[in-house]
Amino acid sequence: MEHTEHAEHSEHSGGHHHRRGLAVLLPSQHHHMGHEEPSGNPRIVFMGNPNVGKSTLFNAVLSANATVMNAPGTTVLVESGALRHGGATWDFIDTPGTASLDAISPDEQVSSEAAMARNDYPQPDVIVAVMDATSPSKSLYLLSQLIDLRYPLVVAVSMLDLAKRQGSTLEIGDFAALVPGVPFIQVDGRTGKGKTELLDAIDRQLGAAQATHDTAQAARTSAQPIPPQPAQFQPIPPVTTAAIPGREATQDEVSAWAQQTSDERFAWIAGKVTELNRKQPAVDKPTFSDKLDRLLLHPVAGIAIFLAAMYAVFEATTTLAGPLIDWFDVTFRQWLTDGIDWAFTLVAGKEALAGWFHGLIVDGLLDGFVTVLTFIPPMGIMFIILSLLEDSGYLARAAFVMDKAMRAIGLDGRAFLPLVVGFGCNLPALASTRTLPDSRQRLLTGLLIPFTSCSARLSVYIVLAYAFFGRYAGLAIFLMYVASIVIILAVGLALRKTQFRDLHTQPFAMGLPPYQMPKVLQLGKSVALRLWAFITGASSIIITMIVIVWLLSAMPISAGAAGNNTFGHVDEVENSLYGAVASGVAPVFEPAGFNDWHASAALITGFVAKEVVVGSMAQSYAIHDSGNESEQQQGTGTLGQAVRASFERSSGGHASAAAAAFMIFVLAYTPCLATIAEIRRQYSGKIALQSVGMGLVVAYILAIVVFQIGRLL
Repeated sequence: MEHTEHAEHSEHSGGHHHRRGLAVLLPSQHHHMGHEEPSGNPRIVFMGNPNVGKSTLFNAVLSANATVMNAPGTTVLVESGALRHGGATWDFIDTPGTASLDAISPDEQVSSEAAMARNDYPQPDVIVAVMDATSPSKSLYLLSQLIDLRYPLVVAVSMLDLAKRQGSTLEIGDFAALVPGVPFIQVDGRTGKGKTELLDAIDRQLGAAQATHDTAQAARTSAQPIPPQPAQFQPIPPVTTAAIPGREATQDEVSAWAQQTSDERFAWIAGKVTELNRKQPAVDKPTFSDKLDRLLLHPVAGIAIFLAAMYAVFEATTTLAGPLIDWFDVTFRQWLTDGIDWAFTLVAGKEALAGWFHGLIVDGLLDGFVTVLTFIPPMGIMFIILSLLEDSGYLARAAFVMDKAMRAIGLDGRAFLPLVVGFGCNLPALASTRTLPDSRQRLLTGLLIPFTSCSARLSVYIVLAYAFFGRYAGLAIFLMYVASIVIILAVGLALRKTQFRDLHTQPFAMGLPPYQMPKVLQLGKSVALRLWAFITGASSIIITMIVIVWLLSAMPISAGAAGNNTFGHVDEVENSLYGAVASGVAPVFEPAGFNDWHASAALITGFVAKEVVVGSMAQSYAIHDSGNESEQQQGTGTLGQAVRASFERSSGGHASAAAAAFMIFVLAYTPCLATIAEIRRQYSGKIALQSVGMGLVVAYILAIVVFQIGRLL
């Protein structure tokens, strides 16, 4: 049979919009009467325990061209894609890892519903169950449940090479003997090995899918005997005898079915494990993995190694990315600016360089474009490090080490990594929340990350600390980071008592994946895919908002001192619409001690990026030579003097208290536009608005408290 393969995004052929809701598990179709009509394409659902290589295999099959979406009505991330094979198009769905169809988390519930075709999920044509060869007993429970669903089934056996390196003598035929009649295929998602064989097995199972669907549906709704099957597909004996919950079954009914059949399943599993054990010699000596785990999971050494690893991650996303960010922001920007200037001069002469359209292109569109590019280095480095930590098997160990510390706010140990990374940059920190298996934990962590004091805020701290606190500047900066940790804990506890009351602390049980060497090609594809998803998902909102800020700054509201202010040529920021907005906002901050338009203008630009707060302040004070000074020099120099004079007036003589309030506001409110765009991309627009609102409320309340207390001291 001649095969042709082509991976496609799960989008309409005529458009490029993201699919949401039920569409993530359905083929691309036009909406009609609020329902998604089936396309007739076969649906292939990937199922498996966490850390068995399921998603790696899924991306290898689709050549990394998968689309990450939210499952219907949830924030659970699900990957979907389409593949042409043998002249037909198949729809693929990669569900979250789960050990059982009896779900105990939102992620596991999505997997359960997708496999059992409940809650309006489409019916699978073939289920691909991914099994870990290094620990087959852990995969057999879920496999037994999938067998009972009576859908055509293919078992993909991963990590068989690792099992052999650990002393196992089992071959793929030994696994195939566990369930006669079900194809078992050896695969390696990191190299793509077994991809063709897996697709061929799916193709063979699809040949019998239509004939067995009616039978499967009958088996799900009654305990009647199974009717005879066509000759090309002999039914696999069910593991248990209880009737399968129907499509309208609730999760409680599924849980009751799972508990009712658990004894039969464990007996079946025990028999299969005994079969496997007979085929290989017993291994008593500790493996390399065991020896390494003794060190990495040690209560003292394990924490020290983890903190060292986190420091390396922090340094990589800040120090290592710094030169690359500067190259984009300075060198590459200058190249593009020179090119634009040349084009304008060629078309309209040198006088065009002074026109408003040139300003819109260079200071608006180009500035937004370069801003997006400056986030590529830290994001790319974070994606590489995450892939290395995850694929090597260390990330799961780190989660165990830090689990106890994170339980105070209802999170498990895996949440520690994103929060640590957030102190370098909030954007890659949000990207790293994908390592959390539970969607509610991902959401809670995502709402807390904006309160981590990223490195961009540091420039503001330094200027104000040296301007107002002199020799105690270092202590003032240190206290900002202490305040960040306190805010994270306080907001986390508050959210646990309100929005996340249903986030119950579960005993943390997770199988430790084997150590393995990540594959460069697969890692590169994965990083490129995630970077492209960020660029396409966040760039439009970033560029749009920066253009809006430029337009506000370019619109004059007065003639100015020389009387020649025009659109695109405003002598002072105060005389622009942007300055008018800042002046209108300023009185809101009177209780916090900085009722001053310079401060409010800096905060507005800080919403776009904290890196520009100091520059915005210098511009508003018409200080044009501060760009060549360090933050410390700016704090003790002309800029620091101007800010002190403004805060002295606005605070009624309590400038230091007002400065502390301003610093705490900068710490707590929205970190940058790119962070909000990423929250919107990962979760939803509603969650992004909640993050902005929550940050503003917390920042405003804390700024008032700090100033009111400070003025009494």
